[in-house]
Amino acid sequence: MEDFYDVKLTEIDGQAVSLFGVFDGHGGSRAAEYLKEHLFENLLKHPEFLTDTKLAISETYQKTDTDFLESESSAFRDDGSTASTAVLVGDHLYVANVGDSRAVISKAGKAMALSEDHKPNRIDERKRIENAGGIVIWAGTWRVGGVLAMSRAFGNRLLKPYVVAEPEIQEEQINGDLECLVLASDGLWDVVENEEAVSLGKSEDAAESAARKLTEIAYSRGSADNITCIVVQFHHDKTG
Repeated sequence: MEDFYDVKLTEIDGQAVSLFGVFDGHGGSRAAEYLKEHLFENLLKHPEFLTDTKLAISETYQKTDTDFLESESSAFRDDGSTASTAVLVGDHLYVANVGDSRAVISKAGKAMALSEDHKPNRIDERKRIENAGGIVIWAGTWRVGGVLAMSRAFGNRLLKPYVVAEPEIQEEQINGDLECLVLASDGLWDVVENEEAVSLGKSEDAAESAARKLTEIAYSRGSADNITCIVVQFHHDKTG
């Protein structure tokens, strides 16, 4: 099992802050474990976390990647990890993604992906990789350098600077239309469609129960990968 997850609920200067993350490791578990231990901790320390949250997320992702590579500089391994995270600050939701884990919301009854998987055959990603001097090769699936089946990740020292940890970030206003959020590793998304995931995510009374059911469904359908899932339900005060 190379997946990890993290959930933090806190308050900064009177502002409610919630952080949720799924980290899917590959080539070993150390990168994913490092993200669980440090990514949100580093983000909450960023001086512009409240004033420019997108900038704080982008800089923290890339600094944490650098810190991880430095911490592993003498190790004879080259593992990596995805990161799909959701950061709630007041009435704003920020979803940041590196790799092929995914975040999907239900908004006004419709499923909407807030991240696009970082695959090497994505036209923009392939161009970025080739402009940096890398190559994308078919080896059972499209791979960076014929090795990695995703185009962005933490770690993977040998594939830098082609495989980067710069996140793509989406922002959503939290209002009555936002019903639930599902964050999961590709072990879920390989066998469960976005619409089905959020439909189950909002139909269960408890978010934890929904997450458990989704992982059980993915396992029962023969998902061959690690499966990690977080469900966040939004309960709006209809009278306020």
